[in-house]
Amino acid sequence: MRKHILSAIQAHAAAEYPKECCGLLLAIGRKQQYFPCRNIASEPNEEFRLDPEDYAAAEDLGEVVGIVHSHPDATSRPSPRDLAMCEATALPWHILSWPEADLRTIVPTGSTPLLKRPFVHGAWDCWAICEEFYKREYGIEFEAFKRADGWWESTDNTSLYEANFEAAGFYKVDQPQRGDMIVMEVGRTVHPNHAGIFLGADPSLPGEDSAAFGPGPFLLHHLHGRPSEMIVFGGPWLQRTRLVLRHRDAR
Repeated sequence: MRKHILSAIQAHAAAEYPKECCGLLLAIGRKQQYFPCRNIASEPNEEFRLDPEDYAAAEDLGEVVGIVHSHPDATSRPSPRDLAMCEATALPWHILSWPEADLRTIVPTGSTPLLKRPFVHGAWDCWAICEEFYKREYGIEFEAFKRADGWWESTDNTSLYEANFEAAGFYKVDQPQRGDMIVMEVGRTVHPNHAGIFLGADPSLPGEDSAAFGPGPFLLHHLHGRPSEMIVFGGPWLQRTRLVLRHRDAR
C-alpha cells in the first residue's frame, strides 16, 4: 500500500480511537485514494458499519477497490465476520491495528467450505448455507436478502422465511427429498427461524469432501453460534420442522 494512503488511514484511526474507523480504498483513474467514512454501528468500539451515504459519495468519485477498518487495542487478525464480509463483498479488506499500526490485507477466496464455517449472522448463517448449496448444486442464485439479527423474536417483525419463500421460487411439499429446504423453529422464537438442506441418505456435498456415518437421513445446517455441520435429521429436529420447501428449478 502506498505511503500516503497508509498515512491517511493511520490518521483516521487515531482520530476515531477508541472507536473503529472505517473507509474505502478508491481507484480514481490511475491513482488510488483513501476515502474516510462514518462508522454508524450501534457499538462502534466493537464493530463498524459504513454509512451508506458515504459509500454512495465515494462511488461518485471512483471505483471502490477495497474496504478499510481499524481494530482498536487489538491485533490486525481478521475476525470471523471480517472473513465472511470479505467474501460477501468480493473485495480486499485492509485491517489496521491501532495504536500498534500493523496493517493486514485479506482477499476473497471465492469459495468457502460448506462445513465448519464460523457463524456470522447475515453473511455465514443458516440461510447462507442453503443459498450456497443451491448455487453449487443447481446453479440457482438468489437476491441478497437482508436480515437484522433477532428478526424472529417479535410478532411485530416479518416472518422472513414464510413471507418470502414463494417469491424466491419455492413451494411447499409434504415429504422431503434431497435438496429440499427444511424450515424449523429453534429456541425462543415467534417465527420459523432456522433452515437447512435435506440430503436424504446421500451425504455428499458439491465441491468438497464430506464424511458422515450411519444411514441418515442427513441435514446440512448452520446453527446460531456454532460452525456449520451435517447432522442426522430426525427426533427433535423433525419435531421443530414447520415447512418443507422445494425449489422449482432444483433438478
